[in-house]
Amino acid sequence: MANLLVTGGAGFIGGNFVHFWNAQHPDDRVIVLDALTYAGNRSTIANAPNTELIEGDIRDQALVERLLHEHDIATIVHFAAESHVDRSITGPDAFIDTNILGTNSLLKAARAMWLDRDEGKDHRFHHISTDEVYGSLSSDDPAFSETTPYAPNSPYSASKAASDHLVRAYHHTYGLNVTTSNCSNNYGPYQYPEKLIPLFFLNALSGRALPIYGDGMNVRDWLHVEDHCRGIEACLIKGKPGETYNIGGGAELPNMEVIDAICREVDRVFEEVDGLDARYPEAPAAKGGKSESLKTFVTDRAGHDRRYAIDETKARSELGYVAQHGFDEGLRQTLRWYLSNEKWWRPLLTD
Repeated sequence: MANLLVTGGAGFIGGNFVHFWNAQHPDDRVIVLDALTYAGNRSTIANAPNTELIEGDIRDQALVERLLHEHDIATIVHFAAESHVDRSITGPDAFIDTNILGTNSLLKAARAMWLDRDEGKDHRFHHISTDEVYGSLSSDDPAFSETTPYAPNSPYSASKAASDHLVRAYHHTYGLNVTTSNCSNNYGPYQYPEKLIPLFFLNALSGRALPIYGDGMNVRDWLHVEDHCRGIEACLIKGKPGETYNIGGGAELPNMEVIDAICREVDRVFEEVDGLDARYPEAPAAKGGKSESLKTFVTDRAGHDRRYAIDETKARSELGYVAQHGFDEGLRQTLRWYLSNEKWWRPLLTD
């Protein structure tokens, strides 16, 4: 039996990881530390077994040290972060506070408890980062590898790049046992409806516009969140201290292709599931129309990176990581999840 501290474990990826770890390691105990900001949701992990939620700030070093001591924790899985690029453009300070200062506070607590107090204690600090730290690719550039130079283009990606460097520094300077994973765009259950896939699902159900930045041809590599959790598990079990691993989904697609797939899935589900017309009467599909009629082009986002792509060769060869969800199947499952869990997402909508 092991005890884990999962920061940001009431958020989208962290919450999915809690459920995944519970299923794969039922004897382990998970302590979740989450500030429960707008993107943290108690209900995401309300029924998770062997899990305790502590509401608190990762910048509270004394609290983190107390949790590590009281629960005899030797593994930190660090998800807690401000992660929405649009929010980082209008309010970068929160990203500096959480992503940089928060990560530094966690590292200080881990060093104090695992190195200074319990010298030689077997431990692991795993840091979850993003492919956005590498900047933007042109159409013919090779995919991001672990040796791609950092070139962040938004306050969000810059703050994550800084936190990556801090994690690396604590390994090389102090000997902290760390690993880092840089992932591509996640999608799946429990994702806050400000991100593209859940936003467009819910807008299509309510007959609202589907706002498309620029020409809609920005390219992303899409990763089902369960595959991401599988990759993190592999990092924890097989990852080498001090190493970084890129975790991708193998689905490099233009945003417009993703949006068209969302529209098709919404239209399809109205044909297949009885009663949706009554539940969502404003959806074009409820009236015999097409969801694609809601597509609306809007001014592009400032500093919008053109293309991301992940080369996961290292994770595949060293960790045995292989994504198991194809994009079409994963998208279909995700839409069905949102339709079956309206009580979870309905309170999150602002109007």
